[in-house]
Amino acid sequence: MPDTFTDEQRQFLQLLRLPVPGEAPPEMAPAKPSVKAVSAVPNRSVSAQTTSVSASMRPAETPVMPPESLPRPVEEGVSVLRNAVPASATLSTAVAPTPVRSTSPLSKAEALQAPVLATQASPSSADPQRITRIATLDWRDLNSMVSTCQACPLGETRKHAVFGAGNPRGSWLFVGEAPGAEEDRRGEAFVGRAGQLLDNMLRAMGLSREKDVYIANILKCRPPNNRDPLGPEVQACMPYLQRQIDLLQTRVIVALGRFAAQGLLQVDTPLSQLRGTTQHYQGIPLIVTYHPAYLLRNPIDKRKVWEDLKRALRVFAELQN
Repeated sequence: MPDTFTDEQRQFLQLLRLPVPGEAPPEMAPAKPSVKAVSAVPNRSVSAQTTSVSASMRPAETPVMPPESLPRPVEEGVSVLRNAVPASATLSTAVAPTPVRSTSPLSKAEALQAPVLATQASPSSADPQRITRIATLDWRDLNSMVSTCQACPLGETRKHAVFGAGNPRGSWLFVGEAPGAEEDRRGEAFVGRAGQLLDNMLRAMGLSREKDVYIANILKCRPPNNRDPLGPEVQACMPYLQRQIDLLQTRVIVALGRFAAQGLLQVDTPLSQLRGTTQHYQGIPLIVTYHPAYLLRNPIDKRKVWEDLKRALRVFAELQN
């Protein structure tokens, strides 16, 4: 062994608890940490580095580690692994946390709608055989099927299914959203306050529901508390309305409100962009306007509705020529 030693060699002998020639034994002269040796391991203190190295060279002794730093079995879960990594661990020894799906509670709206959406995914509503059968029914059998329909949960909460109202041989079809409380109670379409306003609108056009107009809805059953229709409900009910249109002698369709317009046209375009235009449903001109129930809350927009109805009259007049 050489007579002279570098600082690194002297430090190494001290860590091994071996005597350095010319110096006191290690028990009497504790080793001084070397700054150069510690710098090789970033983010650790001098005392921690000295302890870890000396402990690794003494297998008979238990390393001095805080209890929370002891490794635990992987089977205990990601959270255990995360806690097992000391706060001072370097990037090379840290365990990347595994993403965990959020378990935060649903909002009030989500909590109310989530169970309904789940139960409405009824296989019967999208059954191709059911849709094919509806497309072959005559007017009476179609009415009978609607009255006993259970294709979505609305069949359990309604009082009466509302097939429609007016003259099936009329040239006009007005389509609304869904029955209200009065319609559900009586089983007739547009008989509440909104229905009375619709009758006034028809009279202003020179029409009557008994002679010229048939009235139907996207949904045949009332949603609880008059809430907006849900997608699966519309999907279950649309084949009925489509068959009604096939059987009717409709020349012009007037869609009353956003749900009627978007349901017939199969678009998500806002009502404000659909108004003032002439759309088409299977080649039939379709005019979009506000629902009478909306006008009861916003009478200032009656002027806009009258402009829409005049457009419908012009389109009908062009078809007559």
